[in-house]
Amino acid sequence: MTVTALHPASPAASPSAEPEAPRPTIVYSPAPAGAAADLPRVFQVIHSVMKDVMPIGKNQENKQQNYSFRGVDDAMSAMAGPMRAHGCFIVPEVIEHHQRPRGDKGTHTNIKMLYRIFGPAGDCIAVTIPGEAMDQADKSTNKAMSAALKYMLFQVFMIPVDARSVDDSDRDQPPAEHRAERQQGQQRRQQRQQNNQQRNQRQQGGQQPRRSDRAEPGPWEQKAPAQQQRRDYLAEAERADNPHQFAKIRAAAAENGAPAEFLARLDAIDARKRQATQQSTAGARCGCGPREVCEQCRPSTTRQERQDRPSAQQAPRMERAKDPAEEAAEAENALRLAASRANLPTLDADFQTVYGIPLEQATAQQLNTFRAKIEAAGGAQ
Repeated sequence: MTVTALHPASPAASPSAEPEAPRPTIVYSPAPAGAAADLPRVFQVIHSVMKDVMPIGKNQENKQQNYSFRGVDDAMSAMAGPMRAHGCFIVPEVIEHHQRPRGDKGTHTNIKMLYRIFGPAGDCIAVTIPGEAMDQADKSTNKAMSAALKYMLFQVFMIPVDARSVDDSDRDQPPAEHRAERQQGQQRRQQRQQNNQQRNQRQQGGQQPRRSDRAEPGPWEQKAPAQQQRRDYLAEAERADNPHQFAKIRAAAAENGAPAEFLARLDAIDARKRQATQQSTAGARCGCGPREVCEQCRPSTTRQERQDRPSAQQAPRMERAKDPAEEAAEAENALRLAASRANLPTLDADFQTVYGIPLEQATAQQLNTFRAKIEAAGGAQ
């Protein structure tokens, strides 16, 4: 690494004097006119940054070539906080760039970088440092620039490489901003270790590894979206024990946007179950005995069902008058089903407006009358 002048002086060469070997010079570009005299100059700023920067260990590992190293990201993270705190920044410039092919697809790159380190007053010093890298694709120049920057930061600012390089006071009570930088660095290292462990697990499991830890997950790593659990309204309609349950199931299906064809299938299930219930009730109330099956019951019964059918003497016991509350409950279920088919969400309010009482207090006759009005208005489907 050499420190070069931005505008080196060129004294007139004496014809009789022997040419002298070039000597490195530390040339300082002063602050521009009008800069405040109390602002620290760049040499003071570099010294202050050196006091605040914390050590960087060889925490990264190259498993292909089996060696540990300090990455440029670690160096930049360690320098970011102290440089911001003291008003220092760096301006890079490529002054030499050479490339040549290496192997079949490789590219070897040599560069020379010029870094101008500025202080808050506007003064600066210029540092030149080489960089070298090789890559099988198009990243050799990027790698060379990263190498040059990393070693410039380490050598100019003397970044510590272990905790012993830091005073006890700095190690015990580092600056608040730098504590945050160090914590972020530890988190990044832990994240890299987790990524490496996950990559090793994928490789052991036979999955294709990702190209880099920063790449987007490949299709083989993307988890399939969890299938949304959907209600099986058809199965629920088959399991419904009474018309009231069926009315709730049909209303839920209509509320969730079920098409008319699907609602028609639900209605067909309800109609089939109603017909089966009516046939079973009619057969149970029939007076024919196990050996004497009437013509009405014969088409809908099997031989075993005819044998299990109650006798004429037992039939009168099964017939009983319905309780008014039971009739009202059946009428309410039928009314709610008709309202669901008519897409009438304001059934309770409309009923109370007409009769002046809540729907739960109405008689079976009132409920049946109101259902007939709904069906007459085109609600039945």
